[in-house]
Amino acid sequence: MSGIIVPDLTIAQRAGGYARGQDGFEQILRAALSLLVDHGASALTLRRIAAAAGMNVGSLNYYFKSKKDLIRELLNAIITSYEGAFHAIVHVPGASAEERLESLITLTLQDITTKKTTRFFPELWAMANHDPFVHERMTELYDRARVSLNELIGEINPDLPSDQRETLALFMSASMEGMTVFAGYEKPWRSQMPMLQAISRKSFVQLVKTLRAEDL
Repeated sequence: MSGIIVPDLTIAQRAGGYARGQDGFEQILRAALSLLVDHGASALTLRRIAAAAGMNVGSLNYYFKSKKDLIRELLNAIITSYEGAFHAIVHVPGASAEERLESLITLTLQDITTKKTTRFFPELWAMANHDPFVHERMTELYDRARVSLNELIGEINPDLPSDQRETLALFMSASMEGMTVFAGYEKPWRSQMPMLQAISRKSFVQLVKTLRAEDL
């Protein structure tokens, strides 16, 4: 489980006649990700993305009819990469549910320390405050990301009602995501991440094991 990492993007193979443009499609999404990480949301214009991908806007429009289409595909490639890594952890054979939950917590917090994650997600949070389309895509992204966490909570504490399980998964996810601004890439508490991981593993596993419906 320790060898599992989250790739920057997991881009699905395009079907039918679009398959021949796979390289250009991927090049554009990787250029958009790099711009957002290195320069922020203000840099995410079709013109700058096209230039970073080594093409003109007309060529970019062959792949994406609008900026919304591009953002939708970018976020889908991001969350698919997390789903793949989380799925691999959840389905490790021979490991207990508690062990797999600990690994999922460790992976999530370790990913927060990367430049991509520390820079990418806060930019999207800011965009979501003002753009309903981005807000909807971010909600979908996090809903999908919590599926694996919810599954493990159900294994460890099957008596917890489904709505409470979902709320607990949200609490745990939000608590870990909140560490981004404190212990992410080049943040003041980055060096303390191993301790924060240990605290999170111990506290979250114990919480999942002992929480009862009547507590809420």
